[in-house]
Amino acid sequence: MSVNDEREDLIQRITETQRGLGRHFSLQHSPLFASNLTMRQLKVLMLLAGGGSASGQDLAHHLGVGLGTVTGIVDRLVAQDLVSRHEDPHDRRVRRIELTPAGAALMEEIHYAGLEHLRRIVSHLDTETLRALDHVTRAIRAVADKLDQD
Repeated sequence: MSVNDEREDLIQRITETQRGLGRHFSLQHSPLFASNLTMRQLKVLMLLAGGGSASGQDLAHHLGVGLGTVTGIVDRLVAQDLVSRHEDPHDRRVRRIELTPAGAALMEEIHYAGLEHLRRIVSHLDTETLRALDHVTRAIRAVADKLDQD
């Protein structure tokens, strides 16, 4: 087996394992599944949780949709008291969208539930395996960060 074939085989096995873990995580009770959010609504909440606030144009760009679509998504999130709109202090023509305290609490609850489930799993690994996992996840994060910069 060539080095390239071995690499492809390993990548395939890793992605299959990741997919299996994803299925496992999806079977766990999560506030995400009780939230009745659409995928696009969840994406908006995730973008806002990561960035603080965004304009409608920013959200449209990140979601790959038109501004009219974003307006509808945001309207529904405002109705659920998960986000609010306010005037941009630097440009009164721009409306910024940000999480409300309820939206921030929901995102924190979703994030925390996933982390707790992961902690339950990895707590059963021996120290040597945890060290290896730490090394590998840091390497993956470094590559992801580098790709984001390029």
